[in-house]
Amino acid sequence: MTDNILSKAATMEIPINSNGDTGTLPEDDSLEQAATLQWSLDEKLGSSRGGRDLQQVMVSGPNLNETSIVSGGYGGTAEGIISTGSIKGPAVHYNAEFNKRIRVTGLGSNMHHSSSGSSVTAEEATHGVAVEKLETVKKWGINTYKCTKQMISERFGRGSRTVDLELEAQIEVLRDTKRKYETVLRLARALTNHFYNMVQTQHALGDTFADLSQKSPELRDEFGYNAETQKLLCKNGETLLGAINFFVSSINTLVNKTMADTLMTIRLYENARLEFDAYRSDLEELSMGPRDAVAMARIDAAQQQYQIQKDKFERLRSDVTIKLKFLEENKVKVMHKQLLLFHNAISAYFAGNQQQLEQTLKQFNLKLRPPGADKPSWLEEQ
Repeated sequence: MTDNILSKAATMEIPINSNGDTGTLPEDDSLEQAATLQWSLDEKLGSSRGGRDLQQVMVSGPNLNETSIVSGGYGGTAEGIISTGSIKGPAVHYNAEFNKRIRVTGLGSNMHHSSSGSSVTAEEATHGVAVEKLETVKKWGINTYKCTKQMISERFGRGSRTVDLELEAQIEVLRDTKRKYETVLRLARALTNHFYNMVQTQHALGDTFADLSQKSPELRDEFGYNAETQKLLCKNGETLLGAINFFVSSINTLVNKTMADTLMTIRLYENARLEFDAYRSDLEELSMGPRDAVAMARIDAAQQQYQIQKDKFERLRSDVTIKLKFLEENKVKVMHKQLLLFHNAISAYFAGNQQQLEQTLKQFNLKLRPPGADKPSWLEEQ
């Protein structure tokens, strides 16, 4: 039994590190345990067997057929064990522990590779977004170049443009109408400001006449008549101001909202027309060139872009036609009502017909605010 233990202890594998020196591992305690067990057995068996045991130890020295070589590099995690024989006892335990460590190290390597894989995935996603943005900028640059080239060609008379004579005439009429209505709106606002100042002056003058009527007994009646007249004019003036403000508000909505919306659609239509002509000219130039494989591929791509721009152009032209039609109907309806209101209110005021003036406001469903309600209360402002 003692001979067997010593033989196994003598054949323990020796790990080699990267520098060729023997490594120190916690598992080396198995050798010390084997040596301690040997000395205890020697003490029990006596010195009579000591010579024979020593001889057996010398004879059963390291067996080359049972040697394991462990190889590794600097920081390497791969396992490289060349086994030339079966090893039992403590050496088997040592190899099992070493293999266990190698497997644990391999698990850490797998976790490292998993983290690296997620990092690579994030980098690929970022790269994809950057490529997409770069492609968008490239398309925008090509489109801008084509449109600029087409615009310059049209300015110098070298390029052709698509023209809808009837639609262009309607657009020009709308722009001219908008300019004239803006003039009406500016003058109506000026009239409102001036008339408001006059009404405020009449109100102050009426208050002054009423005060003097109380403090001047000899001119009480004269000051009283004038005070009543100014108060009546002030009341009728406030009624007329209500009608004029409604007129100004309606004209402002018509000019700065309805007409502006239609003109915005017209601008989109004109941009689409320019893009359509740019891609049409590009397709015509390519069609006049050679017909090899590369040229045919470019012609097919240009044909697709041409069709896309054509559909967009026709859709916006239809939108402009519809909006111009509805705008004309709305303009006639609104201006018929507002011009009638403005005429009747102005005529009744300067004719001194208070009943007709009030009837005009009722006809158009206008409600005047009470005299003390010029400024909203603090609760309404919240």
